[in-house]
Parts: sequence; C-alpha cells; structure tokens
Amino acid sequence: MAELLRMPEVATGTTEAILASWSIAENASFTTKDVIATIETAKAVVDIEAETDGVLLRLLVAPGAEVEAGAPIALVAGPAENVADVESVLRDLGFASALPADPVALEVPEAATTPEPTPLQAEVPAPEPPPAGGRERIFASPLARRRAREAGLSVEQITGTGPHGRIVRRDVELAVSTSSTASAAHRNDVGETTSVAAWTDVPHSRLRRLIAARLTESKQLAPHFYVRGTVQVDRLLALRQELNQDGAQVRISVNDLVIKAVARAHVLVPALNVIWTPDAIRSFSTVDLSVAIATDNGLVTPVLRSVQDMSVSAVARGVQDFVGRAKTGRLRQHELEGGSVSVTNLGMFGTEEFAAIINPPQASILAVGAARQEPVVVDGEVRPATCMRVTLSVDHRAVDGVAAAEWMRVLVSLLEHPARILA
Repeated sequence: MAELLRMPEVATGTTEAILASWSIAENASFTTKDVIATIETAKAVVDIEAETDGVLLRLLVAPGAEVEAGAPIALVAGPAENVADVESVLRDLGFASALPADPVALEVPEAATTPEPTPLQAEVPAPEPPPAGGRERIFASPLARRRAREAGLSVEQITGTGPHGRIVRRDVELAVSTSSTASAAHRNDVGETTSVAAWTDVPHSRLRRLIAARLTESKQLAPHFYVRGTVQVDRLLALRQELNQDGAQVRISVNDLVIKAVARAHVLVPALNVIWTPDAIRSFSTVDLSVAIATDNGLVTPVLRSVQDMSVSAVARGVQDFVGRAKTGRLRQHELEGGSVSVTNLGMFGTEEFAAIINPPQASILAVGAARQEPVVVDGEVRPATCMRVTLSVDHRAVDGVAAAEWMRVLVSLLEHPARILA
C-alpha cells in the first residue's frame, strides 16, 4: 500500500532539518537498508534508510529545502504495487497536491534512468501575488526568502544560482557574507554631517540557535558548581614528547592525554560517571566522553565511546577524525549523542583558566587552560614548574561536592604521574 515517507526526528528536540540530497530517483526501486535520502541537522548528517523493499513514486521535497520533522517528503509503495494515479493517492492520504509558488526541478542521481522530473509537489503557502508594474517575477525558495528577510536584504538584490536562476539558501548566505557595511554619515537639513553608528547583522545559523537553546537550558535547569585544580605538567609534557618520537604513526597532543586521564578518573570515581534523568541517576559501566571541537559554524561535541579501553594513540586518531569531519559538516547524529562528561580545551589559545557550561544531559565538563611556567614551592623551596589549571563544572543534582572534589584530586594525581594514565 502506498504511503507517505516523512521527515524523521533524528535527535531529541530537533524540529526541522534540511533535506540535503536524494539517493533514489522517482519510480526507482529500493531494498531494505538502502539510503533513500540524506538530511542535515544543525550539527550532523543523517542517512534515511529504507525499512522495507519498495518503489519511490514521487519526490515531494526538493534538495536544500528545510523541512519540519514529521512532514511528508516522498510517496513510496510496495515493490509489486501498481499505482496508476499518484495524484489521487496523494489526495486520499490528505496531502495537498497544489503546485508551489516557485516550481523547482528536483535533483536526482545522474545514473538513474527516469523520466523528466516533475514539478515539486508540497504543502506550501498560497502563491504570492505578482509584483505591481509588470516586473519580472523573482523565484526564490521559501527558506531563502526567510533568510533574506532576517538579513534585511531584498531578493531583488540577490543573484540566484539554483535551477533557472532560482534563489536558494546558499545565495542568500553568500550575499550576507559579502555585503559591505553602509557608510556612517548623512547630511541634516542645514547641510551638517552627523556621524551615525554602523553595524552588520549576521542572521543566526541553525547551529547557533541550537547551541544557544541548549546552553540556556543547561544553565537554567542544571545547578552548576565548580571545582578547580592546578596541575604540574612537566612529566606529562615529557611523556608526550617521548610518545611522539621515533616516527610515531599518530601525533599525541596534551589534550589526548587529558582525555585518557579523565576517563581513568571516571573509572576510579564512578560517582562522576552519571547523568541526571527525571526518574533516576543513571550510572554507566563505560566512559563515553565528548570532545569539544570549534568549527566556523559553532561548537560541536562528538562522543568517543569506551575511552577507558582505548590506547592514547586510538584516542588521538579518534579526535583527529572528529575534527576533520566536524569542519566539513560530516559528523553523524549518533556520534553527537550520549556521554557523561565533556572535555573542552582553550589552552592552545593562551587562555589560562575558564569555566564551561555543562553539555546536557551530561553531568560534568572539564575546562582545560594553557600550560605556563611559574614558580612553585616544593619542600620550602621556590622552583620553576609548568602548571596547567583545570576547572570541572558539575551538575549538583547528580553529583555531590565531596565526590567532585575526590575526582579532581584523582585527576590531578594522574596528570602529575602520567604513567598511570597508560596503565
């Protein structure tokens, strides 16, 4: 029986996603587990896989469109089902089949042998009235029009690169990034020049909105408290140098060693390897740890799984892989879910100390500062040492202060005696 394929809710709280591309053409068959389409959330790329064998009868959404979770994106049928009147089936399923205001040719894989793509069929607002004065109609996607309004731009000012010159989202983003700030002066009625402040509004990206919402939620719901420690890292730096000698296959960073130490501390102090849920404190048997990675679009926190069982070189490879794919937007949704603790490091930027906001629903996050040489007192004598400050932000609902203090004591000891990290 023919049915509508709907946009999945790929992550908790995700209300919309961008349909990036179709992998199956209209009237083409697919089998179970075949990738039908690829969608993009604010942080990840997700493949929509077929749950059964079937045929894709009609594409209802064009690539690049922003679609709400649960909205229809395609009409599919069983492999042996003969559907003579697709429009009638769509009407019977309650799907509006009126043509959109801006028809778009749907992009399908070149290798597919299909008839000429049909105009996009979708639930859309009524067509906009033609502009006065007989001006040529400007075609733009609904998302592009919305982004243009948010940026204070008119679609008439933007050159479209979509099919038949249609303005799409990337065209608006390019126009926003290349637009120059207006000159800050104007003449008053008596010919005097008055200085005017100039600014540029950069519309919020989907990722920035998501980050803002999650961090606001974290600070509002999770009662944060902070535990700080100072680590003498001379031995740690010496170990890192030794590990990177003699043609090491993967280069180890200080952050990789910190990640391993955090995982080891979670094993030794399991009271920290938890999260808060509405009904219980959930305790984990493995240490899944998020690594904060900065990208041009914002911060992402992919999760390394079972770090307690990984070698330092495996941690380094995993982090390097995450960094590469994060910068190109190719992280998968499941890689961004889970974990009980995060590590965020601003030391490479010279930041000596800071406190981070917990990444919900995790219970803690460790902020790592820069390593600096400074005087320390040892057995009554002042000596130089390389010191690094770390700050643990903790959700007081799930973790008591004594447990957090013990965890910090263990972490500092591990970092100052780094051979224990490798044990």
